[in-house]
Amino acid sequence: MSFLSPIDSRVTQIQQAAKFPIVALLTKAAKAPQRRQSRHSSLNLCLQSLFNASLSSAALLTASLFCLSANANASAQALDNELQPKSESEIMTLKPVVYQIFTRLYGNKNPTNKPWGTIADNGVGKFNDIDDVALNSIKDLGVTHVWYTGVPHHALIGDYSEIGVSTDDPDVVKGRAGSPYAVKDYYNVNPDLAVNPVNRLAEFEALIARTHQHGLKVIIDIVPNHVARHYQSVSKPQGVRDFGEDDDTSLEYAKNNNFYYVVDNSVKGTKGQAHAFEVPSLPAELKPLGGEPHPLSDGKFDEFPAKWTGNGSRLAKPDANDWYETVKINYGVRPDGTYDFPRLPAKFATFTEAQHYAFWQQHLAEIPSSWIKFNQIAQYWLAKGVDGFRYDMAEMVPVEFWSYLNSQIKHTNPDAFILAEVYNPKLYRDYILLGKMDYLYDKVDLYDTLKAVMAGKTSTANIAADQAKVHDIESHMLHFLENHDEQRIGNAAFLASLQTNKPTNSSLETQAVNPNYALPAMVVSATIGTSPTLVYFGQEVGEAAIDNPGFGHASRTSIFDYVGVPAHQRWMNNGKFDGGQSTTQETSLRAYYQKLLNLSTGQTAPALLGQYYSLDAANRSRKNATQSHITESNSAQNMSNQNSSANETGYDDSTFAFARFEVISPTSKQTQKLIVVSNFSQTESKALQLKLPKELIRQWQLKDGVYPLKDLLEDHQTSKLQLEQGEGKIALTLAPLSSAILSLTVVADERKSESARKQLNEQAAK
Repeated sequence: MSFLSPIDSRVTQIQQAAKFPIVALLTKAAKAPQRRQSRHSSLNLCLQSLFNASLSSAALLTASLFCLSANANASAQALDNELQPKSESEIMTLKPVVYQIFTRLYGNKNPTNKPWGTIADNGVGKFNDIDDVALNSIKDLGVTHVWYTGVPHHALIGDYSEIGVSTDDPDVVKGRAGSPYAVKDYYNVNPDLAVNPVNRLAEFEALIARTHQHGLKVIIDIVPNHVARHYQSVSKPQGVRDFGEDDDTSLEYAKNNNFYYVVDNSVKGTKGQAHAFEVPSLPAELKPLGGEPHPLSDGKFDEFPAKWTGNGSRLAKPDANDWYETVKINYGVRPDGTYDFPRLPAKFATFTEAQHYAFWQQHLAEIPSSWIKFNQIAQYWLAKGVDGFRYDMAEMVPVEFWSYLNSQIKHTNPDAFILAEVYNPKLYRDYILLGKMDYLYDKVDLYDTLKAVMAGKTSTANIAADQAKVHDIESHMLHFLENHDEQRIGNAAFLASLQTNKPTNSSLETQAVNPNYALPAMVVSATIGTSPTLVYFGQEVGEAAIDNPGFGHASRTSIFDYVGVPAHQRWMNNGKFDGGQSTTQETSLRAYYQKLLNLSTGQTAPALLGQYYSLDAANRSRKNATQSHITESNSAQNMSNQNSSANETGYDDSTFAFARFEVISPTSKQTQKLIVVSNFSQTESKALQLKLPKELIRQWQLKDGVYPLKDLLEDHQTSKLQLEQGEGKIALTLAPLSSAILSLTVVADERKSESARKQLNEQAAK
């Protein structure tokens, strides 16, 4: 979500958005999504009589829905450790680390931070600020992809009339700098970000080239669900038509209209009464420009007929909680929720991007206008060297559109990186299998659980349960602890509402806390799966976002205002990017992130590209395991009872462990095994006798004996693996908020040679 309204809750937004549910069409074969094939092999498959099978029938739909229901209701414990080994060809060469830069803020060196400040007051970052020194700093973190947020030209309060850009009305702009998710021209970039606004596109193209020179990929936003209230491209290529330029505004809906209109069509297809747009009534804290006078800020905006608002509101006068600065795009979904475009057969859940592309090539004449326009936009940016896209609120757009758009993108660039914001777990497999998304946010499960664990509100057992829920799609679920929508870890409000079960006290939003409490969660988030890790700029130095910038609120770094980001500015050190002004805590935190993220890519720890095996159930007492699925109402008491109960392993609801390992094959000369264990407690050390089950040891093909372990993260020195009667034990003491990534490398000859094994035992004993 783009957090378009600071006073609207995410839950409310999703409820309002759930107008057009997408039916999940899963078959048994679709439970194991295939990894992307090469473009050549996919095209060959496409030519092999792909559409001989009949289209989906009612029986297939019923069976598919039953399959989905069974999958959704399966217990997490039953799913735990059911992952099938990936073949060597399936294992990725490098796990992505995505670094999200809010481009307007990243290079800003001005520390003023005046509420509702102008560019002159507070400054603004430029494309040119992200220079070779900055990119070296980013690369050193272990980053593989940079997501430049807020690049497309969006509505803002500034006068660029000299370069032919229309002035935006403050009554339909949020903040002074404007929301990056109210795009007004998809064929150019935000003029604020350029040293010379006339050459703004060339300056961004230079940044793309610079980023590539440092071995990094470029991601930008596409916002498919909505555009700015006043969309007007001054830079569109020849032959491209603006959104709404050819609409029949006398109709509420027409298939090839780009927008919906507030028109009372009592008889389908006939003209009816049209309503003019009215500016919403806003509370004092959300008044345009904080109440500052402006020639266009008069409580009026000329729009007739009114368009549906971005979140789906059909009111001519939207509510203050609506996304009133945007208008909703029409994808051929009728106002009654039925579809006006070809539906995908259920079997396409197992088909490749090339097969999806071929399907839509056969149906081009039936595709709504908005589909074509967004494909033109994506192709425009691919041609300029952009390597992928992040899609805002993708679940508010039909999955068939994503099949069309993503297969078009992959046809142009098979390696394009596609990330989507989807918050409904029931739709995950639809948008991955049918919509051909590479990655989705793992927000509703893993992020929310890790946050609750950090707050002491739930057991770490729920981390294993969350991973089991997505066991068949785990490589598609991007992990994060911060992004532009979420509160900063270093802000006291981050955990406050969970800890008190009351609305966040606004005074807490202006208080900073030590962000190290989140390190165990970051270790788990970055190493538990083969999916990408996302880091939001400033997170790695503990940015707390305690300023009140104007339209945005403290606790989140504002996406609406001209502000500085203090902890990041200290690391930036006037463009040196060397931490010259950072505190000791900030530089220490960044060093930890740097070590962890570089490990997480798998370049030096290849086991992190391999298999996952939960050690949670094996180390949790039966009583604890039974009580681990606790509710919010009794969580604190249950956790207290669990942590006080006897457990010979020392493992409790604030500890978590799992293994990651490479698959052993006849050609493997050596294979790495990792044991990742974290202590989430902020006050207690944990003396652990960690168990490794016989099943895991059999998979690792290890014989009884002693094996030395090396900690790759925090350099714990005393760890070793003791194998007796096929079961493993590791004695390890973890300080509060400490983690270990214990590495065991097994050479092929050591698995086969008794003498080599004895020699290893003797070395370990010494």
